[in-house]
Amino acid sequence: MIGDCPINRNLNRRQFLTLAAGGAVAAVTSFGGCSSERVAASKPKALGMAQPNIIFIMADDLGYADLCCYGQKNIQTPNIDQLAAEGTRFTQCYAGSTVCAPSRSVLMTGQHTGHTRVRGNFGNVGGVLVLGSGSSQRRIPLEPEDVTVAEVLKQAGYATGITGKWGLGEPDTTGLPNRQGFDEWFGYLNQRNAHSYYPPYLWHNEQKVILEGNKDGRRRQYSHDLVTDFALDFIRRRSDGPFFLYLPFTIPHAKYEIPTTEPYTDKPWPKDAKVHAAMITRMDRDVGSIMALLKQLDIDRHTIVFFCSDNGAAQRWEGIFDSSGPLRGRKRDMYEGGLRTPMIVRWPAMVPAARLNTTAVWYFADLLPTLAELADVKPPPGIDGISILPTLLGKKQNTSDRFLYWEFPSGGFKQAIRWRSYKAVRLAPDKPLELYNLDKDLAEQNNIAARYPDVVAKIQNYLKTARTDSPNWPI
Repeated sequence: MIGDCPINRNLNRRQFLTLAAGGAVAAVTSFGGCSSERVAASKPKALGMAQPNIIFIMADDLGYADLCCYGQKNIQTPNIDQLAAEGTRFTQCYAGSTVCAPSRSVLMTGQHTGHTRVRGNFGNVGGVLVLGSGSSQRRIPLEPEDVTVAEVLKQAGYATGITGKWGLGEPDTTGLPNRQGFDEWFGYLNQRNAHSYYPPYLWHNEQKVILEGNKDGRRRQYSHDLVTDFALDFIRRRSDGPFFLYLPFTIPHAKYEIPTTEPYTDKPWPKDAKVHAAMITRMDRDVGSIMALLKQLDIDRHTIVFFCSDNGAAQRWEGIFDSSGPLRGRKRDMYEGGLRTPMIVRWPAMVPAARLNTTAVWYFADLLPTLAELADVKPPPGIDGISILPTLLGKKQNTSDRFLYWEFPSGGFKQAIRWRSYKAVRLAPDKPLELYNLDKDLAEQNNIAARYPDVVAKIQNYLKTARTDSPNWPI
């Protein structure tokens, strides 16, 4: 995993990326100590306009119903609600996985968890030992042949930045953000380290940044605030565009740490519940700061903004927040509460405003081909997602008559499949498929597999070719 810049090690990936730019003229830019090709492509012909800036904001363990615009009653999210009022709110969008790392791998590569490199938080075989973890935990990094969203967008001349939690590569591996297409990077590499909001250090590109305010047990530098500051600075410096900013926030993931629990300090809730709510409202404040900056820089109408969560709620918080809403399960479950995410998309005059889309079925694997079409470059071969750009622009597009697939190797081997209104779940290789009709049974309470053997047979036939074996997660 340690060695030269991956650009020199994988000609196939570089050949694809060069071809994907449509033969455009190449220039050289430097980042992270490596030289890479940056290719200028034509403006998106389909839109008849220059490429928009792209900001993808992702919360960590935010529940489907943790936002006011998705039914929350006790947590204040006015800025995200405003984002929804000015854009389109989707109710049938799915994360890449039911836990952190594989969900991000799906988002970055456009491949579902039966094909993407990272299929679980910890590898069962191989991988990189997590230094200082006190255990035998091993992480699987992205490899040079894995083509990310950032690499695709660089072919269209985008400046690419990420700040927050990466989770797809340990230090000195091929999975580092700067070796996977990002010009700039600040935050946590390891998702376990991201459990602390007062860490001793963060990463800037490939260098550790010691947080002096957190030395000797002090708690003076709250990592979420530093991540937000970096995001705002990146937008200011790259405002001449086009830029892609991937902003995977670490909140409201536990552990529950925050400088203040206001405005919930006096609520009659458990302490962790107060922190959970305060984390979400703090993030909402920072989403508001980002949107205000876009307007200040006069790039608001030229920027498409996404907001979602990486998986379902870590806790349901029943009777307080009811974070999963009407959905069954939570994080680590293959039911809707573990996989379905709030998704808001805003782009003035392009994405319909104040619209609730209850019919479009899509997931994280669709982001890469969607942004590729938006930037007018070709996506890499072998992906599972499709472009849902017509859907985002409010045009007719049927996304339901295809299979969406998830697998989760931890604690056994579980699978989930979405086809049309049907959702199938298999809790172990030797278990039968459960089947639910989400149009009639959103809570997945009534297993109808025995009543619809033809649907079960169709899904079982799909499963024969749905995935490839992984050397890191053998079944």
